Formats: sequence, structure tokens, C-alpha cells
Amino acid sequence: MRPSDALQGKHEIVRAIVARHGAGNVRVFGSALSGSDENNSDLDLLVDVEPETSLLDLVKAQREIEEALGVPVELLTSEDLPETFREAILVRAKPL
Repeated sequence: MRPSDALQGKHEIVRAIVARHGAGNVRVFGSALSGSDENNSDLDLLVDVEPETSLLDLVKAQREIEEALGVPVELLTSEDLPETFREAILVRAKPL
């Protein structure tokens, strides 16, 4: 299943999972946003984290989202983005 299709109608579920793990402001970027995603694509999500949010929290959130949607997920913060692409991704990313 294409990640963009898996995400349809499940925005609230994804936001709730992310919030439960100390993050928010979920945004989609990459191939799922542009419509060029394929069945083997992952879903690229960008989040803002609270100061106390750990890497383990993000890993747990990523796994829960993968289970809920049935597709691979890449859950990142803006600091995780390569500096050369960061600004372009931040400008184009679309809030859920």
C-alpha cells in the first residue's frame, strides 16, 4: 500500500500517537506529500519534540504509527534533517 493511501483518514490517530510520546506539530513531507510514493515507499513525518522527549520516545511513536498504518515510517525532527535540505523540507512540509 502506498503511504499516502495508508494515511488517508488516519491523521487523528497519528497525531494522538505522537502526542502520547512527547511530540507534536506532525507534518508530512517527501514522496507521500508529492504523490510520487509507491507501495515500497516509507512515510516521512516531521515532528517537534518537548525538551524531555527522548530518542526512545520517538522510536516507540514511530513503531506505533507503523503498526497503525501498516507502512514503514521515518519519524524525524528538524534537527535530524540534512542541513542542505532542511530549509526546503521545512517550507514544503504539510501539517496533518
